[in-house]
This record gives sequence, structure tokens and C-alpha cells, in this order.
Amino acid sequence: MTAIKFCGLTRRGDVAFATELGVAYVGVIFAGGPRARTVDQATRMLGSTQPAAPDKIASVGVFGPVASNVIARTVAAVPLDIVQLHDGADEAIVAAVRTATGRPVWAVLRCEGDRMPPTAARLAHAADGLLLDTFVAGRLGGTGVPLPWEALAVQIALLRPLRRLVLAGGLTPENVGEAIAAIHPDVVDVSSGIERAPGVKDHTRMRAFADAVAAADAATAQAHR
Repeated sequence: MTAIKFCGLTRRGDVAFATELGVAYVGVIFAGGPRARTVDQATRMLGSTQPAAPDKIASVGVFGPVASNVIARTVAAVPLDIVQLHDGADEAIVAAVRTATGRPVWAVLRCEGDRMPPTAARLAHAADGLLLDTFVAGRLGGTGVPLPWEALAVQIALLRPLRRLVLAGGLTPENVGEAIAAIHPDVVDVSSGIERAPGVKDHTRMRAFADAVAAADAATAQAHR
């Protein structure tokens, strides 16, 4: 089954609704932009549940280029289960953050058109998860620009055995089924595609996205019978 990550959450009610829908991950932005949260805001939004509780939705902290000790202080203060690194993380940075935080690290590959970055294989070996997103100059994510899934499918297939594959980049309730059929990711990651405004999630679209993922998984299962 394809797991779901709702990213860029800013309100506790949206986290609660994501939990109700059975979403596996919620993402909190610490990398700037309109969806960014402070440590205090994130703590209030996520609640006081201890990290890695078996019955809890997993929380993912999204960070830009910042020192590993700064990330570690955030992880110590906020109930984060996974660290997601944007903007140029390499193998050494991934290892340093994992050591400093004691958390799994997802590294982001930002694809420009149908070209996979040359660091893809190295990062896939180094990180605990690999997140594919669309490269947009001056933006770290939440752009609403989809990846060319079919064009990238062969390159992505080579990475899938290496690490957990998370697909982002312009996903919506309307197109996530097509993306799953093309790429078969482990996780689909959506932010702007389920929003009324940056950081303000639309519960109708959140439910529609979850329903579309379930329908795509059912279609895949039927095709393999």
C-alpha cells in the first residue's frame, strides 16, 4: 500500500484530520516560507506525544541548509520522528544529521525536467529515504509543479531497491493516481495540492487525496491478480 505524507501543516486541526484519515506522515516546515513553523508552534500543533509511539502518526521535520546541531536542538524540543533535508544535502551532511539527532534522515532530490541529479545514487545509499521533488529556482518545495513521472520512471526504478522512495512535486487528488501508476512510490507527499491557501489545508481535498491513493492501490492490486 502507498503511504501518504501531508506536508506543510500549520494547524493542529489539520494534524488531527490527517490522523483520522489514516495518513502515515505529517510534515512540519522549519525551512522558511509561508508554511514555516517555530519550535513552539510546531510543538503545540503536534502535541506532547513522544516520538516513535507505535499508534502515532509519524512527524517529519523539513529543514533547509542549517547545521546539524541546530537541527538536533529542534528535534530535542519537538516530537519529530524523521528529519527531511532539502537544498544540497550530501552524504556527509546526511550522516552528521543522523548522528546528531538519532533520527532517520530523508534526503531530497530536486529534479529539473526529466533529469535526475547526478547525486541520486550516492544519496540513495546514504539516506534512509529519498524524496523526489521538482526543482524550481528559489523555492525549496510546495511549488505545485509536477514531475514528469513517465519520463523519470526508468531512472527512478533503479533507485527503488536502495531506499524508501517518497514522491512529491505537484501531486493533487486529481493526478496522484497517475503518479502512483507510473512510479509506484512507497510514499506520496502532498502540500499545496490539498490547500485553500499556503499552510491552510482543505479537509475535503485531504480526504479526496486519501481516497485517490486508495483507489490507485486497489487498481494496482487488481491488475496483478
